[in-house]
Amino acid sequence: MTPLYLYVLIASVSIPFAFTVFYLDVIKRWRDFLISTSIVAFVFLIWDALFTRAGIWGFNEAYCLGLKLFMMPIEEWLFFFVIPFCSVFTHFVLKHLSPKFFLNEALTRKIAIVLIAATFVLLCTHFSKAYTLVDAIFLIVTLALGVVFYLKLLQRFFLSFLIILIPFFIVNGILTGSMIDAPIVWYNDDENLGIRLATIPIEDLGYAFSMLFGNLMIFEFLKPKQDVKEDVSLFQ
Repeated sequence: MTPLYLYVLIASVSIPFAFTVFYLDVIKRWRDFLISTSIVAFVFLIWDALFTRAGIWGFNEAYCLGLKLFMMPIEEWLFFFVIPFCSVFTHFVLKHLSPKFFLNEALTRKIAIVLIAATFVLLCTHFSKAYTLVDAIFLIVTLALGVVFYLKLLQRFFLSFLIILIPFFIVNGILTGSMIDAPIVWYNDDENLGIRLATIPIEDLGYAFSMLFGNLMIFEFLKPKQDVKEDVSLFQ
């Protein structure tokens, strides 16, 4: 047994954790981060547990420590804290290094509306596929909340997400079987579109966006009022 899943998580978090001490206010707001991440993790872990039990996806025990909770390896639980931490860190580093790294409101709104419409069509035409269905619902709700309540955050996150996708493809690629003999996380393709980006189901893009932007929206909601005023000035 080689706990490769755990090694992947440790490698993912090592660099952001090392530099968090020097960068930004993420470490100063660790309570807000734990609250936002715990809320999102709670929702996604329920989804995860139900899908694991239904056989929509599962885990290769040969790559895990063997410790389980609700049929899921302990590494899967850690995933919902490690990956959001890495992604939130990346988002704020980009914000720190490039304060004007964001889209304008009109373009952001158009992109969100197009994504919502396309996802809704996907939902309606693939209603019988569980992963596609639930993933589409989560993505539509997340984008709608972003457009209505957190448009300025969405202006920046659309671009941040493109950067976050680089480590995402590496980490998720390994988890789904790239460069190793068998996937750490396997999927029942009868419950998704069957479209893979290398070894990654295309639905994982929506899954990642919903999880990460969900974290950021709650993190933003918990932000002290004086910090909100400072952020607003960056867009003026």
